[in-house]
Amino acid sequence: MVPSMATAVFDPILKTSSGNPNRRNVAPRKTPPPHPVLGKIALLAVLAGLVTVVTLAISVETSKEMALPGGVTTFIGSMTGIVGMYLALVMVLVVARIPALERILGQDGMLRWHRRLSPWPISLLIAHAIFVTIGYAQAAKTGSLHELGNLINSYPDVLAATVGLGLMVLIGIASIRAIRTRLKRETWWVLHLYIYLALALSFAHVLALGPSFVGHPLVRLFWSVIWAATAGTVIVYRFGIPIFRSFKFGLTVQEVIREGPDVVSVILKGKKLETLAVSGGQFFAWRFLTRGLWWQAHPYSLSALPRPPYLRLTVKQIGDHSRAVAQIRPGTKVAIEGPYGAVTHHVRRHQKVALIAGGIGITALRSLLEDLPKESRPAVIMRARSSEELVFKQEVAELIKHRRGTLQELVGSRTEVDDLEKALKAMIPDIRQRDVYVCGPPGMVEDAVAAAKRIGVSHDSIHFEIYSW
Repeated sequence: MVPSMATAVFDPILKTSSGNPNRRNVAPRKTPPPHPVLGKIALLAVLAGLVTVVTLAISVETSKEMALPGGVTTFIGSMTGIVGMYLALVMVLVVARIPALERILGQDGMLRWHRRLSPWPISLLIAHAIFVTIGYAQAAKTGSLHELGNLINSYPDVLAATVGLGLMVLIGIASIRAIRTRLKRETWWVLHLYIYLALALSFAHVLALGPSFVGHPLVRLFWSVIWAATAGTVIVYRFGIPIFRSFKFGLTVQEVIREGPDVVSVILKGKKLETLAVSGGQFFAWRFLTRGLWWQAHPYSLSALPRPPYLRLTVKQIGDHSRAVAQIRPGTKVAIEGPYGAVTHHVRRHQKVALIAGGIGITALRSLLEDLPKESRPAVIMRARSSEELVFKQEVAELIKHRRGTLQELVGSRTEVDDLEKALKAMIPDIRQRDVYVCGPPGMVEDAVAAAKRIGVSHDSIHFEIYSW
């Protein structure tokens, strides 16, 4: 079958008029390199903010208030609430997809920090509710349960905050790995949207009733600025910029092509794509504006660098959304968020590289290959359960040939390829002198990264992206 113009433009085997299979008529812009110093500045700013909110909270307390019945208990409740709320805002900022931070940590890194941080604000806010209730009960000389009912019934802001806390606890439970992996991604995503509602419900309660806020305008102003800055950051990076870019590039589905068993590529056509800054190895969150799909955005990698006016993403059908993508009709409009991902040429530390792709992980590494210079001499391993799953094999081979690298296949189940460390040593003898890029499903990535570390590849020379939510 003769490929269409849109399909052929991504094929490196089909030479351009210049005769160079790797030359593009219009070179796309590249994303800026990561600046780790910005990550350190952000961490210092977070710590400085935490010290400030704690200091302000302590400064407004008086020894007279502490000496009253329930004073100490209420103070503990106030402090746990303040620290918990501050950490909750930080938790939201971590996944606000701020480009400068995302380029340093990548999506995997941001999510890891988010998951490590999330138990703390939830635990502290639960402690806040318990200690404040006990403190108020001690002051009123009544039972804690009676006082809890009185607080909820007498103060509307407390009821709203209780609902907000309940939502946070529900989200925290749903994020436990054993539960999260059993939920559909769509269900998990919708649940996490409620964190914004939970924080909004808590805002009025904090300012109206918090002992550290009542009668202290400086503290109220400081917290109002923190809340406004957090909300503004989320609105800009999670909503504003994606909407602007989606209108600017005006992407529509051109065609859907089957690449292999349960794998399809979607060719998109847009405008001004020469201005889209993207690096090989990155991905977008795609929102197909059609019935049943418009309300959710899913991450899929570019399987080639942009060829204005075309983009290509490739999807393995493993869930409801990815199966529906295979049925998308030409002409469907598409909104985008991104690009995201830190597995790019920017993080390369050595002249030569090794690329290990598991299954559909070849999509990111296929586009990364286009960004690598000739001297990178890429040693590429395509890992799959069967040879039919080795998609883009010809394209990858041609890109490797141009960079004087090698391509090897590692086919079989995890039980059939039980000694990955031995296989890597045999296939890439000089792997310790290379940067190692790994992309694929969780189990495969974890195995490959662990094997590379045992061989002796340094931690900062291993770059990976796990294809899981």
